[in-house]
Amino acid sequence: MTRQKIHGSEQVRQSRSIERLVAGKPTSDGAGVKLTRVLTQPLQRRLDPFLMLDAFASDNPDDYIAGFPAHPHRGFETVTYMIAGRMQHRDSAGHEGLLENGGVQWMTAGRGVIHSEIPQQEAGVMEGFQLWLNLPARDKMSAPWYRDFAAAELPRFETEVGVGVTVIAGESHGVAGAVTREVTAPLYLDLQLPAGTRFDQPLPAGHNAFVYVYRGEVRIGGETLPAQRMAILGNEAEADGVVIEATGDARALLIAGRPLNEAIAQYGPFVMNTDQEIYQALNDFRDGRLA
Repeated sequence: MTRQKIHGSEQVRQSRSIERLVAGKPTSDGAGVKLTRVLTQPLQRRLDPFLMLDAFASDNPDDYIAGFPAHPHRGFETVTYMIAGRMQHRDSAGHEGLLENGGVQWMTAGRGVIHSEIPQQEAGVMEGFQLWLNLPARDKMSAPWYRDFAAAELPRFETEVGVGVTVIAGESHGVAGAVTREVTAPLYLDLQLPAGTRFDQPLPAGHNAFVYVYRGEVRIGGETLPAQRMAILGNEAEADGVVIEATGDARALLIAGRPLNEAIAQYGPFVMNTDQEIYQALNDFRDGRLA
């Protein structure tokens, strides 16, 4: 999809401020894939409906080559955004797809799915993000769903000042994203900000929001947000959105959503509302009833 030029972009009168800066925690997952866990479990209530954000970036195949062999999920959605590299997806619902540079894989685990994500390269850079989005209680046992979006399928636009925006979810400046969700209303933008530009994004007052910078640095409300840091944005009642400014070239994710305000019970790859539902998920997985 070609990038369209947007004129008369929406303006934010008062930007949200940075409530807190968060440095991710280096860890490994799957069969030893090295990554940085940016949104960790202690932040789930504050950033409801988002459960986790992992960032991975390496040009060393030893850091990623084993990938993520078959593992289960229940009760939430995963959104994998690949900046560079190739990853093969297969799952127990019969879905299969190859995620490549600039593409997005959106999977609703619902009542249960067992899937694998295996790199399809032996050298080069592997870089991207995986976001976990919670499902409302009413949808946690819904049927699994899966969709791959190639880079060319993702809606993109450019503002008058030259900010490039990829709209993975939600809506920005009149451009609808690849995916929308009625209950959580997620907004997921990848921003490419040339030096000296700013980007305004209106946000509903009650939505939780954060920004993660993965190239360069930006400024929000007069405070600097450096690379590899997440800024949790304040929920000030008087703010009508966020203004992001770049002194040098920068790349950042802007993510926001409507909180579910429901109980969160998590055990590894299962996210439900009660401990009893977690026990049931474990039993279903053990007995081969998950998918």
